[in-house]
Amino acid sequence: MTPRPGTLTPPGATLYYETRGHGPALLLLPGAGGDAAVLDPLADALADTYTVITHDPRGYSRSALDGPHTEQRVPVHADDALRLLDAVSPGEPAYVAGSSSGAIVALDLLARHPERLRRVVAHEPPSWSVLPDAREQLAFFQEVYDAFTARGLDAAGERFLRGVGPVLLPMPGHDSPVTVRRRESRDRLAANAPLAIRYEHRSFAAYTPDLDALARSRDRLTLAVGKATRPHLPSRPATLMADRLGLPVADFPGAHNGWSTHPRETADLLRTRLLGDTR
Repeated sequence: MTPRPGTLTPPGATLYYETRGHGPALLLLPGAGGDAAVLDPLADALADTYTVITHDPRGYSRSALDGPHTEQRVPVHADDALRLLDAVSPGEPAYVAGSSSGAIVALDLLARHPERLRRVVAHEPPSWSVLPDAREQLAFFQEVYDAFTARGLDAAGERFLRGVGPVLLPMPGHDSPVTVRRRESRDRLAANAPLAIRYEHRSFAAYTPDLDALARSRDRLTLAVGKATRPHLPSRPATLMADRLGLPVADFPGAHNGWSTHPRETADLLRTRLLGDTR
């Protein structure tokens, strides 16, 4: 499905976004370094039910900053998400689903603007700050950063995977033809990866979700983990927050990157969680 492009100009950036499909608004939020095209298969699978919104977060891909790169902040990204909803679905409560860093943004958006949202799915937010061993896990992200600055991207990636465990499953479609859109997306993601390590990973991991505010909107929240992620690190924050909020944890297919490796199964579960009675 060919997406419909658009741009917004919030303070400090120009945001590139895309919409496809028809129906109530659903904003999909990618993980660190991701952009709109990362979620193409999932967005296409949901476009028969929703007006699906995807975007390049500020500072990545086609969403340029007005000035130099600086440390990224969760509330700023959540404010961008709110502006996207206001642009596409003004005055109407919308659905939001985020994975990894995008799940952290979704939680902040729900905590601060619950009146704007119908339901939220947060898949494996890497909110190490809520863990009892938060200091150790935040130090791990600092080690990833230090490996990057000292020895480069490959060394940082090796340290990252050693810390999170085997939670990134192989992507499908490696033998399929490479379209122009897919090739351009791959090039953008390669350029985004060092930016994510330098300016996003540590500040997002240190962000503490407002559990008191989330408790007041718990009937609109689903915390999810990938079946193959358990019992590795990326599943722990969602599991702990769900326990504190008195919510069940939703099992999604695949691992931490399950939204990309299992898009159709993920789309079916998102419909159930967002539209159906899941309790």
